[in-house]
Amino acid sequence: MKERKTLLITVATVCIYTAILVGWHLYVPRENLTIQAPGADNRPEGLARKANDVVIGEYFMKYEEESPSGLTGEWTGFRGERFDNVVETPDKINTEAGDYPVVWSFETGEGHAAPVIYKGRVYVLDYNESLNSDALRCFSLESGKELWRRWYRVPMKRNHGFSRTVPVIRDGYVITIGPQGHVMCCDPVTGDLKWGIDMQKQFKTEVPFWYTGQCPCVDDDVLVLAPAGEETLLAGVDCLTGEIVWSTPNTLGYKMSHSSVMPMSLSNKRTYVYAGVGGVCGVSAEKADRGTLLWDTKKWQPSVIAPSPLRLSSSRIFLVAGYGTGGALLQVDKAGSKWTATVLDQYKADKGLSSEQQTPILYNDMIISVMPKDGGGLRGKLVCFSPTDLHNPIWSSAADERFGLGPYLVINKHLFVFKDDGELYVYEIQSKAMKLLKKQRVMDGVDAWGPMAYADGMLVLRDAHTVKCLKIV
Repeated sequence: MKERKTLLITVATVCIYTAILVGWHLYVPRENLTIQAPGADNRPEGLARKANDVVIGEYFMKYEEESPSGLTGEWTGFRGERFDNVVETPDKINTEAGDYPVVWSFETGEGHAAPVIYKGRVYVLDYNESLNSDALRCFSLESGKELWRRWYRVPMKRNHGFSRTVPVIRDGYVITIGPQGHVMCCDPVTGDLKWGIDMQKQFKTEVPFWYTGQCPCVDDDVLVLAPAGEETLLAGVDCLTGEIVWSTPNTLGYKMSHSSVMPMSLSNKRTYVYAGVGGVCGVSAEKADRGTLLWDTKKWQPSVIAPSPLRLSSSRIFLVAGYGTGGALLQVDKAGSKWTATVLDQYKADKGLSSEQQTPILYNDMIISVMPKDGGGLRGKLVCFSPTDLHNPIWSSAADERFGLGPYLVINKHLFVFKDDGELYVYEIQSKAMKLLKKQRVMDGVDAWGPMAYADGMLVLRDAHTVKCLKIV
């Protein structure tokens, strides 16, 4: 009897579950289903776009109307107009006790791209992760209100942030280079798109692992790029039209680095100097033979390089890189029509002046830098070295004054140093030393690595997520 009851329960259970399964397969929850056209779900257009389908500058949004600004100050590109990271201004910098007031701030996508300032406006390249987009954003320097933005879809994955570069601006154009090597030129007032170049497509550029760190360089209304592609090492682009006006064949086989092209005069010759992956080279910047390769050396070729070459004299260039590379001194000579480049000195970071990310500053016969993490006892310290002795510091900051990968900028004999955790230090530059005048916690920062910008009494700085403007006069 008990066994029969157990059998009936088992059979009933099987029948119930069988009925449920059959019903689940036969049931149609809605009979009038229709196939929707793409985009009917209101999903933002282009989110599924592939990297090789990028349409540079395709979207635009205007936010605020703005009356013409009376401000005239300029910070036009990476390291300023003279490429030296030094500001000389009649503005009287406030070094008294007390914090500088924060004029405005705004949030960004994760990155380290720094701003330029031009006639009352601030321009910064950003990345919107939710829209997978590079975005050139324009703000009012006085109010911090966003005026407009121009953007385009480009899918990426975070790799120590996204955007890294400083735009370049002149009357009539503002130019950016995105993390995947997309060059965009816009009207700085209206935001209208002028032209764009995809360096991966046009030059077969291999973008570095940590994305493009090269900042655009303009010389006489010609944009100087270092695509370091299969065939082209450097190229000159008309800033108004986007037309390629000259190019340097990549016979050296260099790859793109994170370093930027630096114009400088060597042996009375205007030259573009580039430290690529593979070596260092000089290319003529003069109209008669612009784009001609003058010299190169493969004796110094770090696998990763972020700082740019620093001119010490008419024949000497200082080179630095992180990740165990250290520093080097390069001698460039000309005899008749022949150029030679010789590495005079080369050493690891614990043996002399070096830097991992920021380009050092030459000022008042001193080279100013922050030592990298492998710099021995000077690790992370602010230091000054003589150009004639790269191994023994003239001065170094106190043991509790260490700065990591943060930027530094000279304004009127004062050195502003931004610690990578968001604390600002101000020093008075003396003949062979620095005197700490004040320090201020600007933000509880994370990876505050982007270069600073100054104009009209305003110092603009950032960490990985926030841009802030301080009134320092």
